[in-house]
Amino acid sequence: MAVLTLMQEVAEESINPRFRALAAGEIHEKNPGDLVTVADREAEETLTRVLQQAYPDAVILGEEAYSADPAIRDRFLAADHGFTVDPVDGTKNFVNGSPDHAVMIGEVRRGAAGRGEVTRAWIWQPQHRAAYVAERGAGTWRIDDHGRTRLHLPAPAEDASQWRGVTSRWNWVGRGLGELAPLELTWISCGIDYPRLIEGAATYAIYRRVSAWDHVPGSLLVDEAGGASGSFAGADFTPDLSDDLIVAADSRVLATVRAAIADDSERTSA
Repeated sequence: MAVLTLMQEVAEESINPRFRALAAGEIHEKNPGDLVTVADREAEETLTRVLQQAYPDAVILGEEAYSADPAIRDRFLAADHGFTVDPVDGTKNFVNGSPDHAVMIGEVRRGAAGRGEVTRAWIWQPQHRAAYVAERGAGTWRIDDHGRTRLHLPAPAEDASQWRGVTSRWNWVGRGLGELAPLELTWISCGIDYPRLIEGAATYAIYRRVSAWDHVPGSLLVDEAGGASGSFAGADFTPDLSDDLIVAADSRVLATVRAAIADDSERTSA
């Protein structure tokens, strides 16, 4: 099925009409500071229903479905085939009237080693009218009004002090890790962060306690564009990862940032 077309249609039906037009009663807190809107719920219901009809054996892990039933994550991780769905990634931005939000879907299939492997990914930025898609082994592409462009991460500077790092960890903003420049805040939406990193707006990103629906699509986009991602402890990104995460322009940046974090942790704990 045409997953990107589905995402665009759902955005037109459920998300765009509510952009900068949400009523107070259409915004709720799942947890303190964790917002959800009627657009999130309605869009996820439609995306999940249509995906399930097209792929009846797949397990669909949606952000809002997980809030209602956390056990769905275990079913997703145990499945041979599944999808992650983030209906409005960057809900705070959406609520605050920022165009920096996105619809994200990732496809996962069980690989030969018995672990889930991300095979396809889609990000649609409805206000920016830009899509980012990837298929394992087939590259990462941007699709917009100008056509279809294959993306490759720009080579990072040789001097690590020139790298730009961003983080979703508010208490790390302004923090310098060794020779690296102080960290800046991300764009508060993985559906914006990953494409910006791929296009060179940042050299690496640091996230805390990741969720599959936030990072499954972007991880494949970065991999297929020549980047690398993994946990602080050294594990590669997989759909079951829930640790802190580094996403980097290449393997050298990943190793350097990982080592800088380890050194900083040793220093601060001494």
